[in-house]
Amino acid sequence: MERPTVVSGGTTTIPIASVANGLPGRYATALYDFAAERWLLDDVLDHAAALRCLIAESAELRSVLTNRTLDIAVSTRAVDAVLAAQGFGWVIRNFVGVIARNRRLSRLGEILDAVAAIAAARRGEAVAEIVSAQPLTDLQRIQIQGRLAEAGYSKVNIQERVDAALLGGLVVRVGARLYDTSLNSRLTRLHHAMKGAA
Repeated sequence: MERPTVVSGGTTTIPIASVANGLPGRYATALYDFAAERWLLDDVLDHAAALRCLIAESAELRSVLTNRTLDIAVSTRAVDAVLAAQGFGWVIRNFVGVIARNRRLSRLGEILDAVAAIAAARRGEAVAEIVSAQPLTDLQRIQIQGRLAEAGYSKVNIQERVDAALLGGLVVRVGARLYDTSLNSRLTRLHHAMKGAA
């Protein structure tokens, strides 16, 4: 799966240490290094990105990943069956199996985001995290890429996540910059403005 990039003037880089910290970063670094040592990096990164998209688009899969009442063996088999049916390679399947056995399936999305961030940092790309209430359409992706290019971001790696709590609109984070146009945020600002006027 091809990761969207935007090419314009200037370059923004992310310190690798900043994305490799914490639990998601440790797992992500292990996967990245394992794949790089075996010359499997391109395939593994494509599969990691595809799995991240699958998680974002499938409420059923997210439900299995976050259900802490499921037995480890049951959840491991269920997720592996989904990955096998979707044609994921052995590296990703084994990696997710390790995560499942370590009771970290609920953090799989974060781990995959960290994999993409580490890969982007090593390529000298900026990472734009886009959170939307609904999965983005192709037209929305093109429009966002255009806006990022206008803002001067070079070679932007876009990571998408769905959060129904936003109600509508988008939250875009590029590095330390946050652009919040979500309906939930607008309602909160309106509420505070009304309290201040009272």
